[in-house]
Amino acid sequence: MAITSSDICKAADGLCGFVGFNRKTGKYIVRFSEDSFGMDVVEDSIRPACEFVWTRRAGDVMTLSRECLEILAAQNINDRLNLGEALLTYLRRTDLPEIAAERRPK
Repeated sequence: MAITSSDICKAADGLCGFVGFNRKTGKYIVRFSEDSFGMDVVEDSIRPACEFVWTRRAGDVMTLSRECLEILAAQNINDRLNLGEALLTYLRRTDLPEIAAERRPK
C-alpha cells in the first residue's frame, strides 16, 4: 500500500502527548499530561505533539518538520505517541522535500 502525503498529514494530526522545552537539559521532552512537566519546563513551550511537528511558513501554510518528528522518535515511545509507519516512512524519505500544507492549528 502506498503512503500518500494526506496519510502522513493525518498521522501527524493523530500524534498523542505533549512536548515541552526543558530549560535545565536544553532539550524537548514528552509527557502525556500537561500537568506532569515540572518546574524546569517553560509553560509557554508546552504544546500538543500534533502541533509541535508543524512549523509556520507563511500565512496558513505550515511545514511538517522532520527535525521535530526526530525529537519525538528519539523518545523511543512510538506506540504511546502514535508515531506509526506513515510518519516513520516520511522521516526515512529525506530525498523528498518536507510536506507543506495549508492548515490552521486547533
